Amino acid sequence: MARSAPALSTFTAGEISPRLEGRVTIEKYREGLANLTNMIVQPHGGVTRRPGTQFLGEVKASANVTRLIPFQFKTSDTYALEFGEQYMRIYRNGLQILVGSYKAITAITKASAGVFTASSHGYSDGDEIALVNTGGGMTQLASRNYKIANKTTNTFELTDLFGVALNTTNFSTYSGSGVVVDKIYEVTTPYTSAQINDVRFAQSADVMYLVHPSHAVRTLTRTDHNAWAFATPTFTENTTPSIVGSNNYPSVVTFFEQRLVFAASNTNPQTLWFSKNAQYLDFTTGTGDNDALIYTIASNKVNAIRYLSATRILNIGTSGGEYVLTTTNGSPVTPTSTVIRKYSNYGCINAEVVQVADVTLFAQRGARKVREFRYVGEVDVGGYTAPDITVLAEHLTEGGIKEFAFQQEPESIVWARRDDGTLLGLTYRREEEIVAWHKHVLGGVFGTGQARVESIISLPTDSGEDELYMIVKRTINGQTKQYVEVMKTFDFGNDTTSAFFVDSGLAYSGSSVEALSGLYHLEGQSVSVLANGATHSAQTTTSGGISLDFAITSGAVGLGYTSEMQTLRIEAGSSDGTSQGKPKRIHDVTIRLHETVGAEVGTDENNADRIFFRDSSMDMNAAVPLFTGDKDIEFPGGFEEGDRIYVRQTQPLPITILALYPRMNTYDV
Repeated sequence: MARSAPALSTFTAGEISPRLEGRVTIEKYREGLANLTNMIVQPHGGVTRRPGTQFLGEVKASANVTRLIPFQFKTSDTYALEFGEQYMRIYRNGLQILVGSYKAITAITKASAGVFTASSHGYSDGDEIALVNTGGGMTQLASRNYKIANKTTNTFELTDLFGVALNTTNFSTYSGSGVVVDKIYEVTTPYTSAQINDVRFAQSADVMYLVHPSHAVRTLTRTDHNAWAFATPTFTENTTPSIVGSNNYPSVVTFFEQRLVFAASNTNPQTLWFSKNAQYLDFTTGTGDNDALIYTIASNKVNAIRYLSATRILNIGTSGGEYVLTTTNGSPVTPTSTVIRKYSNYGCINAEVVQVADVTLFAQRGARKVREFRYVGEVDVGGYTAPDITVLAEHLTEGGIKEFAFQQEPESIVWARRDDGTLLGLTYRREEEIVAWHKHVLGGVFGTGQARVESIISLPTDSGEDELYMIVKRTINGQTKQYVEVMKTFDFGNDTTSAFFVDSGLAYSGSSVEALSGLYHLEGQSVSVLANGATHSAQTTTSGGISLDFAITSGAVGLGYTSEMQTLRIEAGSSDGTSQGKPKRIHDVTIRLHETVGAEVGTDENNADRIFFRDSSMDMNAAVPLFTGDKDIEFPGGFEEGDRIYVRQTQPLPITILALYPRMNTYDV
């Protein structure tokens, strides 16, 4: 019987394919995991729980396809644009942009459908408004979004976003001031909900160019937070094919070397149009260095251009292969020196790609493989390659990739939305050879299945962490709802009072209360509660609120989720070779943790025991301090084949696992 104590001290391969269960001798096996859900691989080697998501608002029409598009003027001034059925709404700094014309409420009746008075308010039935209660009585009237109903010139009623009339019968008396309302800012667009996922965009300062093969090119211009305008620009041309003709509108756009570049119309799917240098609306061709040019890729088959990725070179992805635009003499692009060469034949899906440093990541035709298009070899001597970075985790992309977003800070994570709504994460640091996949299932349900992520974008910030915005579809109180949410920051502070590990959640900080309101978006749901930095029993949201077992001054409430990891079969060796296929027993494990409160450890999800972090010396009315160090866990049971170690966190608290140190015996048969 061989005794061993292997060190599982890095997990930088992430979750790897079940097809690799027999490859125990390769390095990635020793660094990989069989399951990594709702946890993120850190570049240092450990895994940490992903933050929860904060609820920002419901999309205008949850029954329709809705999409987010990022708009970045500078890192301190970014916007998440909500595109739906011929409309656009805007989020900035986690808040919906309003029209900016507040209406004061001068009277509110106490009735089963309260009547609000606002002189000449100008609202229409169905308009969505934001109500702000700054005091003045009727404190039960939560600051949140409602819809206008039964309006007259000077009065209206309100319904919640489930269509239920606001009953103010038991509210306190309104003093006549302190409540104001404003309409959600909205801009009309030409794009239907069936078209928005095919809209492509490129931005220069405060002007964004948007393309769709069924619509003329549009510009979107911002002059203030609540001042946005779509326009149809006038282009100057002198040749064919044109970019302004019906059925010949471009479907791809980017900027490259001070030129606006369009590509792939319906009738010319392999053609690129380059504007004049620094003159984005002028496509007059010629032979001068600054003149516009048109280039059609020659190939044996007609493979439509599906993306343009501008780095040091212009990477051109088509449905049948990958191309690079260069020049004959290494100079900037000109009408007489431009050359487009093909480097691979994989092809790609019709979706945006992501750029990480000088690498372009794209989903191969078929949507199952993710490839990194990058330069290899010496500058001007080597070439381009596109290796498959899902080969070790091909099971995670089953169903197909639909969309990407890159969150550069703090951990360099490429996010991918799968067709079934699962969110995939890829910790990607090529310079350290870290390519680690992990999967994420958000709290809540849609129908009889899991909640579905419908759109993702990443916005940079100056705060040290980029923001991941998403639209999540769930069934809430029997209705389909799509909510705009943002993933909270990884760095929540030095204690758990500001921790946020719930989905579609809201945080509270203020005076001591024994109930929390404003949770109308989670009506009828069982919610997870963090109260003063400690776990609280699950509650069910009723009339937009929950009652608490004790008074709190801080908390977070939302849908709970489970974070879990499980190792592969441990290869610890034996007296005559491998330990694989032999009975073995893990009799105890040391788990090394960093800033953690709460964990369950065992052999699998059905055999996991809770680790205790609170002892009798601690203040029972205070949150448990964050723990960094080792915890020893005894494993019951006898000899088994294929032993694994399983760790999970179900409480709304943080967990970071740095290493696992099992002590085990292998029985040599």
